[in-house]
Amino acid sequence: MAAELSEELKSFMETGIYRLDGSNVVFIDPVRVLNESYSRFALSPSDYYSRSFAPPKSAFPAEAVPKKRKRKPKPHHDLNERERVAEKRHQEARALLLSAHKALLAAADLLGLLPQVMGGEGSSHGGERAAEKNFVELGNHWKAPFCEITLGLRASNEVDQGSRPRHDVGRAVVSLFNNLIGNETNDDVEAEFQNCCYILPRRSSFHMSDLRQIRDLVPAQSSQGFNLIVIDPPWENGSVHQKAAYPTLPNRYFFNLPVKELAHEDGALVVLWMTNREKLRMFVEKELLPGWGVTDVTPFYWLKVKPDGSLICDLDLFHHRPYECFLIGYINVDVDFQCTEKFKYLKSSQVIISVPGAHSRKPPLEKLLLEHIPGPKPAKCIELFARELTAGWISWGNEPLRFQDSLYFLKKTNNWCS
Repeated sequence: MAAELSEELKSFMETGIYRLDGSNVVFIDPVRVLNESYSRFALSPSDYYSRSFAPPKSAFPAEAVPKKRKRKPKPHHDLNERERVAEKRHQEARALLLSAHKALLAAADLLGLLPQVMGGEGSSHGGERAAEKNFVELGNHWKAPFCEITLGLRASNEVDQGSRPRHDVGRAVVSLFNNLIGNETNDDVEAEFQNCCYILPRRSSFHMSDLRQIRDLVPAQSSQGFNLIVIDPPWENGSVHQKAAYPTLPNRYFFNLPVKELAHEDGALVVLWMTNREKLRMFVEKELLPGWGVTDVTPFYWLKVKPDGSLICDLDLFHHRPYECFLIGYINVDVDFQCTEKFKYLKSSQVIISVPGAHSRKPPLEKLLLEHIPGPKPAKCIELFARELTAGWISWGNEPLRFQDSLYFLKKTNNWCS
């Protein structure tokens, strides 16, 4: 089948990125992008794309379903000032989003490939998934300082001429919480904690703590700072609260993030994920980003589609949009005086399209933003409020191992994690 694919599709199967309309619209397969971080393991597509988009099945036979009483339609009400501003923002983005979706639907060859890309239905592990560790709860327990994680160490990044597998040379036991833990090798590392196995990609580090310890990551000198800072805050959100998906924080708490102190002196690109609440958008634009020293902000959009390419919901639903906005801006970059030959300055909005994974799991953005990152190369990258690890990155939050459980991975070679 590979021989029948176009060059563009072959590139997509290798990189996970398919440019639909010039450089402003991109379809991304997060699994393929994330898998570039691993050598011996691969994310399971069927576990990543485990969200169901079908309506829930009734627990009753069709003839036994109790009839619901018809509700009277709610009277129409005029939009208040904040709702009018939100609707205006939506209308401004609408043409861009419709054009992006139209470009996706026109890519019939890509849409025909998606069932294969997503790995079919069902979990690759079969049966029910074991209960995952609640790191947020564990971190708040009085025993947290005594929790330890065991890292499996490998002898070498090479295999001998007989292609024999690499062998383990020992284990390192380190404190799990309030501690910078890194895989300094060019190979995947398997880590054990309370009878569970976690996969750490090459050259990755994580610091599991709450907001009080984040300043431990501020570099001693700004010349050692980060060039790409991705932030996915647990914004206050009624839907998240009802689902108890994860604990949220009041908006004012995010002023305590040392974003400016984390930035490299030669410039940093800052990515901030948002919700579609207008009150939050106004707070971020007028207070939070200026407080962090972020300027020259450009809105990007993540458009969510089903496996058949259709939107996950109607584009114009007022309280449930099929897209999320993330704002991208710069720190320590003066576009009027600084030479920008080393990076491409962002000037226009772009649309990222993908099939969403688990709730709140965002698509990886580094490959899409590489040419826009200022400062020295290779770029130093950090994610705040991370829930997974990436090769070469530092991930901070109260559950950065959330999606590193080995249950989310397939083995390329024999696993030696006990």
